Amino acid sequence: MPGEAETPLLVLPKYLQENELSQECKEVISSLPVEQGWVASHLCQYQGFWHSTRQMQGVLACQKHFQAHDTDIILVTTPKSGTTWLKALTFALLNRNKYQDLQTHPLLTSSPHVLVPFLELDLYLDKEENPLPDFTSFPSPRLFSTHLPYVSLPKSMKESTCKLVYLCRDPKDTFVSLWHFTNRLRLKNMGTNSLEDSFEKFCRGVSLYGPFWDHVLGYWKQNLENPEKIMFLRYEELKADPALVLKELASFIGSPFSKEEEANGLVDDILKLCSFDNLSNLEVNKNGKLLSGEENRAFFRRGEVGDWKNYLTLEMIEQLNAIVKEKLEVHGLKF
Repeated sequence: MPGEAETPLLVLPKYLQENELSQECKEVISSLPVEQGWVASHLCQYQGFWHSTRQMQGVLACQKHFQAHDTDIILVTTPKSGTTWLKALTFALLNRNKYQDLQTHPLLTSSPHVLVPFLELDLYLDKEENPLPDFTSFPSPRLFSTHLPYVSLPKSMKESTCKLVYLCRDPKDTFVSLWHFTNRLRLKNMGTNSLEDSFEKFCRGVSLYGPFWDHVLGYWKQNLENPEKIMFLRYEELKADPALVLKELASFIGSPFSKEEEANGLVDDILKLCSFDNLSNLEVNKNGKLLSGEENRAFFRRGEVGDWKNYLTLEMIEQLNAIVKEKLEVHGLKF
């Protein structure tokens, strides 16, 4: 009408002019803080945590549509904290009666990331036309994974009695592994991110699903309040005594090893099947690719505890230690 101001058109920046992003996703992202990412895409801050713009589509769809079952088992990790290993172990553990012949086990021919898909990165990503994945092929108990912080989990996941298994890692090793991993994903003509620049972003919390300490703290607090629902694991504990942790994991998800299984060496058999040396040398993990484009070998580098000593300066170590002390140690969580 005459005299009324026209509503200005929403002009989206180039990083939001991607065809695979739904209009709803673009509108949400356009209102969020944004920074340059570690690989190619930008990172946007949603509910206090940083996500790639493309990844946001899956995050929003998962939050909106996923309906948890009480029998579900959800593996939750910060990126580069042992996700691949945890997926392999839990899949082998949960399916040990179905796949008793370890010589023909699915882990020998399929990536753990295919066998245990990410909710927001696999099942709900690029689902604008049909946002509801077909879950009919998932037997009960269903096994999924996610990197989502606790605050961003679907409501049904928090309210159901499904089990959450959370794995984290020393932030110094997490950072070094993330730096290597993201540089592997960068196109050759982009060069590599410098250790110093990446470290500065990590310390500010600007990394995939970061800030690291807020992610860890969210699940640490929930574990303290409800240990029957959330199991809190450290990568260093898993490396130090994998048999003990595997048996604790089996009990937590309601599938404990019988005395006969232990006597027959099944625990050791699973650990051998899922070991870094075995998985990293399989043909599928040396030359295969995920549907999202990442080479399977990118998920296997060293897997060692304390690798940060080969990369971080004394100043970097002191800076990270100070952040951890301020953010986590006051809550009783030490690394």
